[in-house]
Amino acid sequence: MTITTPKQPPLVEDLRNHSQEQIAELRQLLAVGAPSRPDPRRPGFYEVQGLSNTYYVFRYPTGTKVLLLGVWERESDPVAAMVACSCSAA
Repeated sequence: MTITTPKQPPLVEDLRNHSQEQIAELRQLLAVGAPSRPDPRRPGFYEVQGLSNTYYVFRYPTGTKVLLLGVWERESDPVAAMVACSCSAA
C-alpha cells in the first residue's frame, strides 16, 4: 500500500528585510507554479513574475527551499527604463 502526499510548496527564506506581503505573494506564486525565467549567468537563480513585483530567487536543486534575494516593482523598473532609452534608432 502506498500513501501519496500532496507536493508541498518550497520553503521560502528571506535573506533581506522584505515585507510580509511580498513574501506571501512569492509563496502563492510558487504554489501555483507561476512562470519564472532562469538567469542565464547563474545556475539555480530565477526571476519570478508576480502581478506587480518581480522576485529574484535561488531555488535549491531539490526544490524544497527558495531563497528570496531581491524584489522590484515591475512598473517602475529603472533598469528596464535605461535599456529602453539606450536602444539606438538605426
